Amino acid sequence: MQGKVTWPNKDLDDLVLLRSDGTPTYMLSVVVDDHDMNITHIIRGDDHLTNAARQTQIYEALGWKVPQMGHIPLIHGADGAKLSKRHGALGVESYRAMGYVPDALRNYLVRLGWSHGDQELFTTKEMIELFDITKVGRAAARFDFVKLENINGQYLRAMPDEEIVRQIEALLPDLPGGGRTAALLKSRRDQLVAAMPGLKERAKTLIELIDGASFLFAERPLPLDEKAASVRGRGRHAKKAVRFSNRRALVRGKAPRRRSGAAGNARHEARRGGATLARRSRANPLRPAFSMS
Repeated sequence: MQGKVTWPNKDLDDLVLLRSDGTPTYMLSVVVDDHDMNITHIIRGDDHLTNAARQTQIYEALGWKVPQMGHIPLIHGADGAKLSKRHGALGVESYRAMGYVPDALRNYLVRLGWSHGDQELFTTKEMIELFDITKVGRAAARFDFVKLENINGQYLRAMPDEEIVRQIEALLPDLPGGGRTAALLKSRRDQLVAAMPGLKERAKTLIELIDGASFLFAERPLPLDEKAASVRGRGRHAKKAVRFSNRRALVRGKAPRRRSGAAGNARHEARRGGATLARRSRANPLRPAFSMS
């Protein structure tokens, strides 16, 4: 991956192998440990590249065969700095808790620093068949959560609805408050499967799917948010105003106020059309109001 890398001996320091208390340092320990486990290939980050030269000297001094070593670029955060916890460099369990499915995460990771043409999505079988360590680039890859979410969303949309529900069932016990939802899901599982085609079209993670399906597990009647409550209140006031106005009109002998909206307009036009036909019939009794061809 890095090609042939050489160092002049004068640039390599006289490294310490044993501490003052007789315990071995990392540099000696890792060589002995790899040798005892019959390690033949070492693939690690390129921040260990200089260690390869020191460890090679130890292997040769002990008369042991030097393993083949490959040093791949590190993964950086979106800001270009080495990926760390502040970027979200968490354990696999954390990504599972954030709603990423295993196949999507694996697909995203294999594309960091490696590519096969313009292909973005790979099955596990394709990864095994196509991956070539010599094709890994030398430039550092950047971990992009937006890209990960996009790939995860594509996997969710292509996944059978029943499989998505199974993954949600496996995830719920590990989520805060997920126990209650898991208990309710047992009686509403068929509803969730039926709603899944619409839910998964816009969701990018399993967490978003669970949030989108929250109406299935909410207690009835559903609480209204502030905006919905205000709209409902305005609607009630408008209906009361129309009823009050109609009562006043009837008392005064006037026509009641017609309802607004499409339904009200349609009824108004129908009444007006009927009155017009009646006037025409009275003006010419022999002429039919309607003609059929």
